[in-house]
Amino acid sequence: MEHIAENKTYQIQDLLIRMDRNNKIIQRLSKKLNSYTCEPNNPSCFEQLYDLKQNLKRFTAQQRNIMELIRQKNGATKNMEEDILLQLKRFKVLDKEIAAYLLSTSQHT
Repeated sequence: MEHIAENKTYQIQDLLIRMDRNNKIIQRLSKKLNSYTCEPNNPSCFEQLYDLKQNLKRFTAQQRNIMELIRQKNGATKNMEEDILLQLKRFKVLDKEIAAYLLSTSQHT
């Protein structure tokens, strides 16, 4: 039984590491979105950029919330695993949206 609990702890720690790495990737992509090379050049790009920035803010707030809960409880609990997995899914969606935007702005230049 102890082995199962230890294994679950390692799984949660692995998820936390992935979540932290994804957050760093999102921060770099956010800086890229704010650079002059990714400026919108048509109305749909302006709307897409606005939506991306809103989604980035939401993602960052959710990330902070999860990390704060982990700090308060001195580590992740089994109940938090769902929140972490959901955040990892949010990352995938946001990453795809940013990639689509970057492609759309590079095709118009």
